Amino acid sequence: MCSGNNSFRAVITGKGGVGKTTLTACLAAALAGNGITTLAVDEDPQMNLPYAMGLPVERARAIVPLNLNRDYVEEKTGARPGASGWGALFKLNPDVDDVVARYGVTVADRMNLLVMGTVKQAGGGCLCAENVLLDSVVRHLALRENEGILLDTQAGVEHFGRALSRGFSHCLVVTDATFNALTVACSSADLARQIGIPKVCLVLNRAADGAEARLDRFRQETGTDVKDRFDGVVAMPFEPRLAELEPDVTRIMSRPDSGYAAAVRSLAAALTARTCSCSTPVLEIRS
Repeated sequence: MCSGNNSFRAVITGKGGVGKTTLTACLAAALAGNGITTLAVDEDPQMNLPYAMGLPVERARAIVPLNLNRDYVEEKTGARPGASGWGALFKLNPDVDDVVARYGVTVADRMNLLVMGTVKQAGGGCLCAENVLLDSVVRHLALRENEGILLDTQAGVEHFGRALSRGFSHCLVVTDATFNALTVACSSADLARQIGIPKVCLVLNRAADGAEARLDRFRQETGTDVKDRFDGVVAMPFEPRLAELEPDVTRIMSRPDSGYAAAVRSLAAALTARTCSCSTPVLEIRS
């Protein structure tokens, strides 16, 4: 079924330290610069996305993630975290339609932020009020119209189960050319496909001379050709100025000579090139 609006949903995942939060922030800035209202959602337990997007330190520190907002969890689910114990009764499908209006933060024109917090995964999954609330938030995000959603997650996406497949059209798996990061990337791609995300793209960050040789070495050692595991491969060149600009890495997007900024803009254009779910894959950029 075809849609004529600017709605799209992308989840960004990958091994820690490969630059996924930087990509999320810069991609949000690029989309907002193209006139698309964008909501970046921080699910990573490190909670670095507010700083990366340029939110002042004082405002960023004042944000309470949804999973730690006991009043909101209790209001929506009927159970107060940490007070009810095992066997507590709570709503399994709480109404969270007001979550962005109440807890969303405007960072810049058309660039908004929601700090969600992370899902508990102890013992193979926790059916607790906090997790139920976060799952409901993800389902709500998938229904919002005329808005781009970027969900910055910790490594792996399986903790959201089918919620991500109902409306999230893309999974951007961020990696560098190291063996460990590529291994995590391939596992993340498998998980994304298992829960039904249609398009899975590899974002090769800090790509430099020799990256292609390292991908070939990975193929020889593991028997896995990463280019065959993904619907597209996007190369992001190494950008040394990001270290100088942090925490507000979005400032790189105003540098006309930055190859990284140009690559982010190309990725943003690819994500929004088509809004028809019955069309061919939109991510055709390959290095």
